[in-house]
Amino acid sequence: MSDRIVIAEGVHVVLRRSARARRMTLRVPRDGTDPVLTLPLRVPLAEGQAFALSKSEWLRQAQARIPQPRRAEAGVAIPVAGRALTITPADLRICRIEGDALLVPQGRPVAATVQAFLKHLAISALRPACDRHAAALGRDYRAIALRDTRSRWGSCSSDGRLMFSWRLAMAPPDVLDYVAAHEVAHLAHMDHSPRFWAAVAGLMPDWRARRDWLRQNGGDLMLWRFRD
Repeated sequence: MSDRIVIAEGVHVVLRRSARARRMTLRVPRDGTDPVLTLPLRVPLAEGQAFALSKSEWLRQAQARIPQPRRAEAGVAIPVAGRALTITPADLRICRIEGDALLVPQGRPVAATVQAFLKHLAISALRPACDRHAAALGRDYRAIALRDTRSRWGSCSSDGRLMFSWRLAMAPPDVLDYVAAHEVAHLAHMDHSPRFWAAVAGLMPDWRARRDWLRQNGGDLMLWRFRD
């Protein structure tokens, strides 16, 4: 459950109740969305509001430090598979990478066209990666879907459905491959137990460096906006 509540003038948060939370927490997402106040189920709302109010100045400062969202538009350099490519309208029918340029069809909505290209790039890379890791693990997955999620890069359902953020197309290929291995490993272990991480290591021995890249840089990928 989540609600948007006002804490003080110019300060508001999204309230979430969690059965797993053991204490009150405040988180400021790097994608520019509202701060999140998470409360254990038994903590009264008034207590949560008082906690958030006591942190209002910290919230203002933390939000001020967050980089501004970036728009995908002509002339802007956007990360594609870990490379900065300049979005360049050109006389062609489909998007194409040429040197350090991402060529997009002239006359089409730039942001929406770039988004569609990134989705195509993501599924084109994720499908073979999941096939390879699933074969190595000896497990089958049921389907792959793309979403624009804010809180996770991927997920695996109990019936073998894999979900990924299409923004992974902006990350380096080895980082995308790590997320694929991570979610495929959940086909064997639906948790983050030592057995799960052992399965990830079996699929990708150097997974820590790739996870670290995502932790350090993933927020920047979330800042991009794709509405013309």
